[in-house]
Amino acid sequence: MNYSSHLSGFFAKISNDETINPTHVSLYMALFQFWNCNLFKNPVSITRNELMQISKINSKATYHKCLKNLHTSGYINYEPSFNSYKGSQVYILCLAGKNE
Repeated sequence: MNYSSHLSGFFAKISNDETINPTHVSLYMALFQFWNCNLFKNPVSITRNELMQISKINSKATYHKCLKNLHTSGYINYEPSFNSYKGSQVYILCLAGKNE
């Protein structure tokens, strides 16, 4: 995975997406960091508290709204676990070279 190409694709895609705001970008960057630490392997196991802390999101409602928006807009594939002992799974979708 070429992280530079991926991030360039991400920023090209969000430049044309009116639904994405700075909170979405912050959350995506936190997810990208988790993915990086996982050696760019999908899925990435996430916990709400860690992601909220890294992305500087203080509201659980905002966090969940942004996560769902990123999922429905095709930036990630989010699979909630609904189990407090098991983290939810996120697949970072390939954005390298996409200018949608």
